Amino acid sequence: HVQLVESGGGSVQPGGSLGLSCASSGSIYDTMCMGWVRQAPGKEREGVAAISPGSGRRYYGDSVKGRFTISRDGAQRTIHLQMNRLEPEDTAIYYCAATERTVLSALVFDETTYNYWGQGTQVTVS
Repeated sequence: HVQLVESGGGSVQPGGSLGLSCASSGSIYDTMCMGWVRQAPGKEREGVAAISPGSGRRYYGDSVKGRFTISRDGAQRTIHLQMNRLEPEDTAIYYCAATERTVLSALVFDETTYNYWGQGTQVTVS
């Protein structure tokens, strides 16, 4: 059984930075594709960033490219999301997600791809 625990988040002014972390339990971290999905009030969930196992290939949603960076720390079984130049439109609950299944690049931001989810952490930019 895999558990994901997010930390970080909070409130920041536009143009500021925040970092999120997601720690995973279980023994399959090294084989998991992991990522971040966010949901703003009244909007559908949106894929933000993802990172594959092995090669560590990174994927970013169009709205965050050049501003957000995803990374993974194998020793800590953790992924991080560094968010820079934050905008009010980035305000949302951010969820960590993971799966041990093989993920096609085209489906990396499809929320049905992931079978493990964190509880979510609030990010507010205002």
